Amino acid sequence: MANLSALSAAQIAAMRGILRGETLVSADAQLEIERSWPHGHVAAVLGMLRKLGLETVLGARLPPERTLVVAMIVARIIAPGSKFATARGLDAETTGNTLGQELGLTDVEAEALYAALDWLEARQARIKTKLATKHLADGTLLLYDVAS
Repeated sequence: MANLSALSAAQIAAMRGILRGETLVSADAQLEIERSWPHGHVAAVLGMLRKLGLETVLGARLPPERTLVVAMIVARIIAPGSKFATARGLDAETTGNTLGQELGLTDVEAEALYAALDWLEARQARIKTKLATKHLADGTLLLYDVAS
């Protein structure tokens, strides 16, 4: 005879399982972690980029180039590197974070990133106008980096 009233609902459920003859196994015995990617910094930067509406400023539709440009912006913030390093960081086999997964990118080549920069350059005037209209007032001093 035992008093179960001091036990939690989960403990009581476990006791019922044992009495039914079920075998309880720890989560460690059932799960095997194959790989763990850092995600918090990706979620924070990508979330802020979306909150600011930068994706729609880049282009209202969703061409693959826009997604690659977003990936390059986020990668530049979380781990600055070359376009080759960015492409490697988006590949599921060589990544160190969840950026590629979050954006649905796989097997990105550095050449595709350079092509996305060409796509972006063709939209530069429109993007600058949208950003200026949204964020600047008359007489505001603006400093920006002209590198890719």
